[in-house]
Amino acid sequence: MFQFSLHCLEQLAKRNLTEEMVNWVINTAIDKTAEDNLMIYQNMVTENGKKYLLRVFVNENKTPPIIITAYKTSNIKKYIP
Repeated sequence: MFQFSLHCLEQLAKRNLTEEMVNWVINTAIDKTAEDNLMIYQNMVTENGKKYLLRVFVNENKTPPIIITAYKTSNIKKYIP
């Protein structure tokens, strides 16, 4: 079970993302990497015929793990070779 930080919930609203999308990325990640003591979960989505990478940052050192932020980017090659 993951907990959403207040910052994350604010960013989701600002970026037109949902908690369901974040949970989906965590549960179906095609890539997971550790960076700066955070785990980054990533998965692809298609919206209006365009592909995006959804990135979710989680502090797994906390109990329960805390979702710090999430965003989507069209700059896929920057994060997945």
